[in-house]
Order: sequence, then C-alpha cells, then structure tokens
Amino acid sequence: MTLELFVLIAIVFLFNLAPAFAPPTWTVLVLFSLNSHLSPFLLVTFGALAAASGRFILAHATGLLRNKISRKTQENLLLVGRVLERNPKGKFVSLMLFALSPLPSAQLFEAAGLMGMRLLPLTALFFSGRIISYSIYVTGGTTLKEQGLSELIVDNLKSPVGIGIQILSLFGIYLLTKIDWSLRLHKHR
Repeated sequence: MTLELFVLIAIVFLFNLAPAFAPPTWTVLVLFSLNSHLSPFLLVTFGALAAASGRFILAHATGLLRNKISRKTQENLLLVGRVLERNPKGKFVSLMLFALSPLPSAQLFEAAGLMGMRLLPLTALFFSGRIISYSIYVTGGTTLKEQGLSELIVDNLKSPVGIGIQILSLFGIYLLTKIDWSLRLHKHR
C-alpha cells in the first residue's frame, strides 16, 4: 500500500468518525484525484470502504450512549428501529436514506445506533451508494480544477446553509428521542 493511499484511508476514516461538521468525503476524494497518482478505482473503492468503516464505528459508539438516556426513550428508539427493520416500507426508507440520501450520513448513523438497528446491512447499503456517488464525483472532479478545489472545500466548511443543515440534523436526532413511538405506531395500526 502506498503512502498516498494510506493517507487517503486515514483521512476519510477520521472524517467519517466525526459526529458532525466534517467536510464531505467526496471533496477529499476529488482533492486526491487531482493531486495524487492514485487511480480512480483505488480512490473510490478505498474511499467508500474507509467511509463505511468510519460510519459503522460512529453508529456503534453512539449506540453505546443509549444507556445514558431514559429507559422510556430507549424503549421508544428500539421500537422504531425494529419497525424500520421489519416493515417493508421501513426497509425501503432505510434503503433510500442510507444508500441514496443527500442528508448528512453522520446523523443517520447516529440515529441508527441509538435505535439499536442492525448496522452491517445499513453500512452495506451506505457503501453501495457511496461507490456510485464517489465514482461520479471523482470522474467529474477534474472539471473543478479550473475553479480551485481548495476554495470549494473551504467554502463548504464555511457555508451557512451547510452548517445549518448539520445543526438541524443534530436537532432532528434529539427530537427523534422525544417522540413517543409506541403511541404513534399504535395509532397507525
């Protein structure tokens, strides 16, 4: 393994361990595609593996925090997690969120960890979706060379909209813990 590839894997993995405010992985992959000798295949494959591994560990670590919340909240979250895993509509929602969603994936994995969902299938969905999206970004990334990629990354980190989406996503996880899922799901039956 080359040093460039090792550095790529480490950066992507660490960014995907972050619960919020890390730059999008695609920006790192495009930066490496423009400034390294790594093939697009290696960038996409190892980038997706490192991202999925980081998110899996983030979700698992967040799940360990479940003991720090009230028993009622724990039961509510576990209930909605079971419904998402067993119900065909829930499985479709999971597929859309983890494989294809433009939403910040850190918060999706944190919510999955809190809900006690099976993380390997969700991580596999995430990996599959990232293989596709990262391929598109890396392939199309060469057009960004003229615009200055470093400016794009910095602008993304400073973006009020991006920061707002991260904050709203974290608030959404908090709200998820406050919904009485047993009552809501009982009404739908």
